[in-house]
Amino acid sequence: MTKLLQKAFQEAQKLSENLQDEIAQQLLADIENELKWQETLANSEINLDILQKMAQSALIEDQEGKTEEKGFGEE
Repeated sequence: MTKLLQKAFQEAQKLSENLQDEIAQQLLADIENELKWQETLANSEINLDILQKMAQSALIEDQEGKTEEKGFGEE
């Protein structure tokens, strides 16, 4: 475990149990999503051209003002 992650856990221990559980749920969800993403990218059958086109499309939509800015986790 990295020193930064250790520090984060030490700081989290100072919070209420409810907040600690919220942080734990968020962290577990983030870890699960990261593992799925890594698995997807490691899949040799994935068509990187499709991902590139999707990314380009998202950038164009943003430049055209068709997106809206939201905070992390907002829907």
